[in-house]
Amino acid sequence: MRVQKTFPHGGRTIEHGTFEVIETVWECVAKCYHPSGALVTQRAESLARRIMPNRVVGYDVMVFVGLQRFIHHRQREQIRFALLDKHGVPLSSGEVSELTKLFLCYLRTLHESRSKEFRSALESDGGWPLHIDATGEDGRGTLFVALAGWRRWVLGAWKLPTERSDVITPKLQTVARQFGTPCAVMRDLGRAVTKAADELVEELDQEIPVLACHLHFLKDIGKDLLDSEHGKLRELFRHFKVRPGLRALARDLGLKLGEEIEEARDGLKAWQDDDENGHTISGGQDGIATVRAIAQWVLDYKADSTGQDFPFDRPFLDLFDRCVSAHGAITEYLRKSPEDRRVYKTLQRLQNILYPVVVDVPFAQVAKRLRSRSKLFDELREALRLVPKESDRGQTTHSNSSVQPLAQAMEELRDIQQSVEQLYISLESRRPNRGPAQDTRCAIDLIMQHLETHHESLWGHAIHLPAEAGGGIRLVDRTNNILESFFHGMKHGERRRSGRKILTQDFEHLPPEAALACNLNRPDYVAILCGSLDRLADAFAELDIKRRKDKLAGLPTVNPGLAQQSKIASASLPSADRKLIRSDKMRQRITSAAGSRTPRSSFRRPPGRRATVK
Repeated sequence: MRVQKTFPHGGRTIEHGTFEVIETVWECVAKCYHPSGALVTQRAESLARRIMPNRVVGYDVMVFVGLQRFIHHRQREQIRFALLDKHGVPLSSGEVSELTKLFLCYLRTLHESRSKEFRSALESDGGWPLHIDATGEDGRGTLFVALAGWRRWVLGAWKLPTERSDVITPKLQTVARQFGTPCAVMRDLGRAVTKAADELVEELDQEIPVLACHLHFLKDIGKDLLDSEHGKLRELFRHFKVRPGLRALARDLGLKLGEEIEEARDGLKAWQDDDENGHTISGGQDGIATVRAIAQWVLDYKADSTGQDFPFDRPFLDLFDRCVSAHGAITEYLRKSPEDRRVYKTLQRLQNILYPVVVDVPFAQVAKRLRSRSKLFDELREALRLVPKESDRGQTTHSNSSVQPLAQAMEELRDIQQSVEQLYISLESRRPNRGPAQDTRCAIDLIMQHLETHHESLWGHAIHLPAEAGGGIRLVDRTNNILESFFHGMKHGERRRSGRKILTQDFEHLPPEAALACNLNRPDYVAILCGSLDRLADAFAELDIKRRKDKLAGLPTVNPGLAQQSKIASASLPSADRKLIRSDKMRQRITSAAGSRTPRSSFRRPPGRRATVK
């Protein structure tokens, strides 16, 4: 070997800080060539393992930036300050953004290169259930994720233009080729996802249960069963302006109380504690505060909800019940005629606001139908045992049998299936064949139709493990809550980073590989990927070293830094398209063409078309 060239350049790594290096490149004296046709040369191996190709930034800097961005959810300026303050490495905001993208590209390439190792780990468990679902914000940035249920590993993530089976099926096939055949598929009830899961199982040609998420199944029935009547009740409240009237009354009474509101609140507390005076309201400011509190109590109808949202909560039915209760109480208070005339007039005003709810016929009819349908829905919910329970954080969640011991979980699963079958028989016997109970008949038919359509996909969660994996039985989760929680965690992290509640723009620009970065929180995944996070930079460097060797050997290679997925335009209006169609030139071209249109009398009929006379 002899010296080909010597050149100076800079370098920035966390290990060494900012430095200058003089690098010497050696070449073969005999002019030997690699199979690719490149001259045999040699560079400093220690430098190639620390600095990325064609850059001055080290692999460890890129890993630091990537972990701070996608694991700790730091902003660019926070990352820049941490690098400079702790490690003396200066970076611009643009370099930080570029390194975050590079980090995800390298991570995806490393993830795919370890597919055999991941596959072996999943097979040692006796298989893996495939959980699939998609999320997005306002129809933009649709992120589709395939997750191994028992290990909680994200195996693949993609941006989709829309949820269509012809787009989803190839993604699932890729996951099956890389990580093996899943032992089960857990999905929601969407048409595209359902069709894609069935096509995957058909191609694999194996006995793989395709399971429907019990929670999605229950939500789907609840929306079909309750949405119409609940919407009618909402429109009635809007039509009679009940809530605006209550808010205006509460606001006006608060202004009347003025600075005396604290004393009035003390009077309200005394009225609440006084049971001796019967159903009466005192006069003065205390009475005004009491009427204001009744209006506020009606407006606080959401306090009766469990936090599960519709259809598990029916907020407008709760509002109806509070309006009826408050109106009955006010009628009793007025019957005993408060001595204070102002309090009497205020009670009458509140009664007039609530009067349409009690007297108007549609309110009572709609509420009665909604209550009857809600009772049927709650029966199904109780049979599926998806009743809310309090979590450690005080939030309401749905119970899941997967956290129980195996024997107890299997027994509960059998009981749930038996309860659902008994409910079906009960609904069939209770179904009125004729008469005025048409709404009850339609509601029962709707539930029975859903049970008949999805019966096969509701059961089959017990998976028999192969003998080489130890045998026995393992259960698949009854719900897709692990993916729902995963998406919730991703969005929570993005909100922490950006400070924005609405993530439409963030999810549109978020690379799909960000879902893979969440795997770095799982020690068993990291152990197979690179050993530990401290060695992640070395694993990235090995990718480039292998790529260079393959390139010199004439083998096909993929550059991790350039292996970004092609961007797919969503079905909604992406920001890139929005800039073009909202430009002045776009408007000018259209208006110019419209202004110079051919007069109607000179239009010519296309050949082969005959005029029709009506």
